[in-house]
Formats: sequence, C-alpha cells, structure tokens
Amino acid sequence: MAEFSDIQTREIGLQKSLTARQLGMIALGGAIGTGLFLGSRFAIGFAGPSVVLSYLIGGMIALMLMAGLAEMTVQHPTSGSFGAYAEHYIGPLAGFLVRYMYWGCIVLAVGTEVTAVGEYMQLWFPGIPPWIWVVVFGGALILVNAMNVKSFGTLEYWFSAIKVFAILAFIVVAGWLVFFAGDEKRGVHNWGAEGGFMPNGLSGMWFAVIVSIFSYLSIEMIAVAAGEAAEPEKAVKKAFKVTAFRLLIFYILTLSLIVSIAPVSEILSGSSPFVTVMQVIGIPFADSVLNFVVIIAALSAMNSQLYISTRMMFSLSRAGEAPRMFGTVGRNGAPLNALLLSTGGIAVATVIYVLNPADAFTIMFAISMFGALFTWFMIFVTHVAFRRRLAAQGMKPTYTVWGARVGAVVGAVLMIAIAISTALTEEFRATLPFGIPCLVTAIGAFFIVQRRRRRAAAGAMTSAESAVDAVKNSDS
Repeated sequence: MAEFSDIQTREIGLQKSLTARQLGMIALGGAIGTGLFLGSRFAIGFAGPSVVLSYLIGGMIALMLMAGLAEMTVQHPTSGSFGAYAEHYIGPLAGFLVRYMYWGCIVLAVGTEVTAVGEYMQLWFPGIPPWIWVVVFGGALILVNAMNVKSFGTLEYWFSAIKVFAILAFIVVAGWLVFFAGDEKRGVHNWGAEGGFMPNGLSGMWFAVIVSIFSYLSIEMIAVAAGEAAEPEKAVKKAFKVTAFRLLIFYILTLSLIVSIAPVSEILSGSSPFVTVMQVIGIPFADSVLNFVVIIAALSAMNSQLYISTRMMFSLSRAGEAPRMFGTVGRNGAPLNALLLSTGGIAVATVIYVLNPADAFTIMFAISMFGALFTWFMIFVTHVAFRRRLAAQGMKPTYTVWGARVGAVVGAVLMIAIAISTALTEEFRATLPFGIPCLVTAIGAFFIVQRRRRRAAAGAMTSAESAVDAVKNSDS
C-alpha cells in the first residue's frame, strides 16, 4: 500500500499562503451564494414555511460531512483532498471518480452562479439580454483566479465579508419587523397561512432538502483549500468550528424570518426571496441594495468554485489522470491551464441562456446536482474506510469530532435517498438521466487511462532491459 505522503509529494507546487481566516471565509463564501439567495425560492415553492425544517435537515447532513472531512484533512492536508483520500483509502477508481464527478459538478455550479447573476441584473437592466452579463462577469472572475492565491484569498475574504454583513443586517431588520414593529401582517402566523406549514405535505418538505444540499454545496472546499494554507492543521480546525455553525445560523434564521414577513405567494412572486421581501416591506431602495448584495454573493460563490474546480483538475493531472499540461503552474503559483479548462461551466451556461433563457437557472441547477450528491456520498464512504484503516493499524485520528463515525454512515444513506428523490420531482428530473451516463463514462475513462499506463510502464521496462542488454553486449 502506497504512503499518503506520495500523493502529497506529487501535488507540490501550489503556494501555501492562505490564512485560517481566509480559509474560513472561502468556505463560507462558496456556500452562501445562489443556493440561499435564489435557490431558496425553489425550496419555498416545494415546502412552504416548512422549508426551515428542510434546511435544518440539510444543515445537519452538512455538519456530518464537515466532521468527517475535518478528521481526514487534519490527518492529510493536500489540494487533492477527498479525491486523494478516496484513492488512498478505497482505491484508484474511487479517487478518479470522486475527482472527476466533483470537478464536473463544480464547473457546472459556476455556470449556475453566473446564470443567477444574469437574472439579478434584470432588476436594473431589463432590456439587456442576461447572457451578456454571464460573459462579462465570467471573464472578470477568470482574471481574478489567474492571480496568485494570496490575492484571490484577500478578494474572497472581502466578498464574503460583504455577504455576511448584509445577511446580519437583513436578520436585524427582518427580526425587528416580525417581533417588534407591531405590524399585524408580519409574524409567525404566516407559517400557517395559504395551505399551512406544509402546504405540499411531507414530500414537499423532503424535496426541498434536495435544494438545501445544493445550497450547502462548497462547504467541503475548506478541505481542498487546506492544501494551500500556511498552517493547514490549525486552519482546518478553526474553520470547521466556525463555518458550519455560521452556515446553520444564517440559513435557518434567515429563512425563518423570510417566511414570517410575508405569505408564500408574495415571496414567490419575484426572483430572489430577499429582494422580494424588501419590496413587500417597502423600504426605499432596499431592494436595489439587496440586489447588489445577492450579485456579490453569486460572484463570491462563483469565485470560490472556480478556485476549487481548478485545484481538483490540477490534482487529477498530477495523479496522471488528466493531461500533463493541467498540472503545470505559472510563476505566480496559479495552475492557469487547469483554470481555463474549468471555465467550461460559464460556456455551458451562456449557451443554455441563449437557447432557453426562461429555464436556464433550473436546468443548470438540475444537471450539476448529481455530481454534488455523488461526491458527498463518497466523502461519507471514504471516512468510514479511513476510520476502519486507522483502527486496523491500532491508530486514532490526529483530530477527532464527536459523532463523526456514526454520522458518516447516516450521511451516506441519506445521500442515496436524496438521489432517488430527484427522479420524483419535475425540477430535478434531469439529474439522474444526466448524471448516471456521466458516471459510466468516467468509469470507462478510468480503465482506458489504466490500460495506457500499463502499456507505458511495459514499454519503459522493455527499453530499460534493452539498454541493460546493450551494455552487457558491449562489455563482452
């Protein structure tokens, strides 16, 4: 069995200059984006006020995922992260599939975020085709990611800080309106209006969990970014403790206030529930201010996702499972070739927006979902294998989180249940038909790569033997 240090050695070359503070903000920035500001509209449409339970369930799954990832990342900090862990603790095929399916998922998620930006800009510029904004903002963030990682970390920190401040301000204003303003239209009584707390029953509440998983997607990027952290063990521990609970507070508290301020029909009347709520309240220019914030949120999440997909392709190349050119880094330490390849989601989003602007966001949302579910499922399975291997060797993880072992099993089962549930909803009906063929294709690609490797190794061995024979003949 190869040592994990061999995997870490082959991924040398990236700069290690991210601080614990930046690492936490990168994860927070990736997870507070379209899923909260626009995706929550779909979730409310499924679940009504019970969306709070949906996001609570999704949040608990995210916490279980973070617990397992934190243990593995402190043990083995590397940019290959859960792809490298799957390779080491399960097998090369698992590592290959996790890396490629996650890379594809995040690449498409980038397209989802930039598609949302196109929708948000319609509030101010309704006459300009949304796909133009996709191209403009996509190009700008490609340039940002071409900088060195320290510049990226600084920008993402401030992007995320704006989002966090805006959400806190929203919570304060909305909380005052719901509990202290004395307006009879606002209050928790809206949870029982228009069909009750669960207008679509338990199934509607459960289908909204699918959206919540996509909303929490990118929380796992702490583990990937740890490969470029100055003090990865310290940074991961700190980031895990603060990020997971901040997310739960932001999502659960914010959504609770949204469904308290207005009936569901009013919340669903616009694009982003946040902007719609501000319009319902009637605060002057509040909707435009909040629209600016949600644009920043989407750009921030897109920025983080471009970063993470680039690092995953870099890891694939260094593992010999993608062309060598994607494993090279520029003078500033950025893997530029991998970055350019990872912008494919922006191109897909542009094409879909041109062909079907009305459903562009929903389509991008659905097709990116399978990779997210598969990756989270494999992280849980990898953590089970990780704990078993250490136990067999009489070892304990360097860093342990209470409940992580049981959480990995529960999380894996829930991922299977959620994946099956996508087939039962109109909005996510494309998830399995798109994702399963992609998974089968990736499996086929793995065996092709392995066959080429064996042939190359056999050729190198033959050449070496021929050289030895030639030396012997010359001596004789």
